[in-house]
Amino acid sequence: MFYMPVQRTVFSINVLPHDFRHVNRRKTRPIFYPAILTALRRGYHRSDLGSDLLSGATVGLIALPLALALGIASVPVGISSPFPAPAMGMFTAIIAGFLISLLGGSRVQIGGPTAAFVPIVLLVVEQHGIGGLMLATIMAGIILVIMGLARMGALIKFIPWPVTSGFTTGIAVSIISTQASDFLGLHADTPPPREFLEKILWLGENLPRVNAVNFALAVACVAIIFLWPRLGIKKIPGSIVAMVAATIVVLIAGLEQGFQVATIGTKYGANAIPQGLPGVHWPDFSWSHLRDLIGPATAIALLGAIESLLSAVVADGMTGDRHDSNTELIAQGVANIVCPFFCGLPATGAIARTSANITNGARSPISGIIHSLTLLLIVILFARGAAFVPVAAMSAVLVVVAFRMGEWHEMKRLMLMPRSDALVLLTTFALTVLFDLVIAVEVGMVLAAILFIKRVSQTTEVSRVTESDVLESPEQLVCGKEIPDGVFVYRIFGPFLFGAAEKMEDALEGLDRTPRVLILRLHLVSAMDATALNTLESITERMQKQSATVILSGLHRQPLDMIRRSGFMDVIGRKNLCAHFDDALARAQEILKG
Repeated sequence: MFYMPVQRTVFSINVLPHDFRHVNRRKTRPIFYPAILTALRRGYHRSDLGSDLLSGATVGLIALPLALALGIASVPVGISSPFPAPAMGMFTAIIAGFLISLLGGSRVQIGGPTAAFVPIVLLVVEQHGIGGLMLATIMAGIILVIMGLARMGALIKFIPWPVTSGFTTGIAVSIISTQASDFLGLHADTPPPREFLEKILWLGENLPRVNAVNFALAVACVAIIFLWPRLGIKKIPGSIVAMVAATIVVLIAGLEQGFQVATIGTKYGANAIPQGLPGVHWPDFSWSHLRDLIGPATAIALLGAIESLLSAVVADGMTGDRHDSNTELIAQGVANIVCPFFCGLPATGAIARTSANITNGARSPISGIIHSLTLLLIVILFARGAAFVPVAAMSAVLVVVAFRMGEWHEMKRLMLMPRSDALVLLTTFALTVLFDLVIAVEVGMVLAAILFIKRVSQTTEVSRVTESDVLESPEQLVCGKEIPDGVFVYRIFGPFLFGAAEKMEDALEGLDRTPRVLILRLHLVSAMDATALNTLESITERMQKQSATVILSGLHRQPLDMIRRSGFMDVIGRKNLCAHFDDALARAQEILKG
């Protein structure tokens, strides 16, 4: 209903400010309450453990090639680092995956490195080195913890869809372009440039140097990843099959000899992955870089928050459960604070791994912990074998991940979207590809905010009400009720926010004479902001100077609370706040007689 019952409105105006402040008190949940406590409180049985062991081990196998590939993609060769890139990806999957499952607000969320971070991690590493990345990740973790403690989990959902769709597809294109040289096996005299357009030109110039064997191996891996699920063997992920098959082919054919096909060992050294976790490693960074890293750290935090909460929402839809978004943000923050001290990368919730966890029967966060322990066991037992995995296979895994994460179907629908949404999506996409994610998110959010203001302004209407008006509910109905001479009535329809406040001023400027009483009907206004309140104050003060009275009719809870807290109620007068139009007319007649 657009209007408020008489009793409720009178109660709000006359009683709420003092006598019944306790009425609206609610029982609130703790800010931080991990889902694992909820699962254990409900009762955890042996059958649950069996399901979690199976799902956790399966997801651990799925995460293995992704962790290796994302580590390789995030840290370019030649960058000084305490550990090789593949090891950093593995450390992140193990440590962050464990902490996010242990402390998170979702029962089945799987955390770790994700492809979405690759472009921004590359940017930070190239500009500030590994030390700068470690500092930016810690800063991002602190921001995430603050967001969770401030109960900002729900606010992330208000980031416009064109912005998230634009930068998600842009990230996919960036990853594919970054992996192109490894996928094709190019051996050029100069390394590929970071800028997208220059990289495309570089690829065009070096296409004649494609390594046919490397390229064929990468294409075969992509084919295996796509075709393997059709065989019905779902317990073993296609990426694992592709990686193992490619490694066997390389070893049998001796392709690693003479560098015919680059492997993790030939590119990063035989000890690319240590047999176990590293000790605590204090990141080597300069505090002078702190100001320069605020932007990237904020982008990492926002991206991590968006992806983790989106993954949790997807999980809720698959399980019928409900996650705690604030607890999830705090857990993500803790993971990103801790990971850098073990040479880890930024981490967040992973949608694909979370979905696989659910489909394999996960019952509780124990499955996510098992996933981390599975990866740790693989590192301890099979770390040496990773040296023989071809880089082409890792590149193929990432290309498939990027292809699946891109929202290509939305690009096909651009002509069917509202022009403003299409503009935001294309702008965010282009900036992500051509520049970086930090600029893309900032500009995309500003554009979305401007367009939102425009839409609010367009949808909010201010119109004069006459005795023939019938667009009302019974107690607000004007039709058949006499509006006395000297009384002007205006209705505001829609949110009364700063984008629409000017319309009120414009409507009153057209008056041929000053009314003795101005009734502003706000029963169709669901929300009001400070700019609208300032407009009401200026109108009231101007009318009072001309010996006229302003009456507000049909206030809802939010506008009424704002008027009360600001002190505007004392300016306009409590008697001039009326529950509905009948009361406003009676008050107007009382003023005219006085």
